[in-house]
Amino acid sequence: MQEVSGMLLTTGQAAQELGCAITTFRRLVHAGLLPGLSRRGVRVMVPLNVVQALGQRRHAPLDRLDAQEVAVLRVDAAKQVQEPDRNWIGFAASLDADTLHQSLHGWWRCDPASIAAGGVLPVTLSGYVVAVLTGLDQWERDERGRHGFPRARLVGYVTDLVEPVKHLTATDPVDRQLADLLLGTRLVSHSGGTIAYVSTNSAD
Repeated sequence: MQEVSGMLLTTGQAAQELGCAITTFRRLVHAGLLPGLSRRGVRVMVPLNVVQALGQRRHAPLDRLDAQEVAVLRVDAAKQVQEPDRNWIGFAASLDADTLHQSLHGWWRCDPASIAAGGVLPVTLSGYVVAVLTGLDQWERDERGRHGFPRARLVGYVTDLVEPVKHLTATDPVDRQLADLLLGTRLVSHSGGTIAYVSTNSAD
């Protein structure tokens, strides 16, 4: 599509430009990750430059990681829950770091040793890295056969996917470097569940 200054797209047009499902694009809207949105009646309108920025985003440089494979935590836009240790599950740009850490801290059906071996757990929403977790060297198993990582650390997250605006919360320089490397990049993964596994040799 030829760029027109100030042009606005519907969410359906934006999804078509990016080659994704409209529900996939709307997750980014609901998570509050896209600036400059407006409304035209009941429709959400998206600036063309926002869509173009997302389309031009580089792929995660997984080949720079010290592992042959990394796990990916695939989340949805945040929603409220009533659980003993958290009030939210998923991702939203409006959540503060502590609340976001809790909302991403779950029990998953996974191979915990593989997650630990990767050393880092990118968190993706609609195929973009929106947060990064480390501290995965210890895990626990619950009565459902799911695993959790009690020492997992949130080392960075984004509040604007277009710039992107990164918040590096880690004090460890290695963790900060990992977060800076991955945040805001594209990372497509395929899985029937919450956790996917991606080869670091297949990065574009």
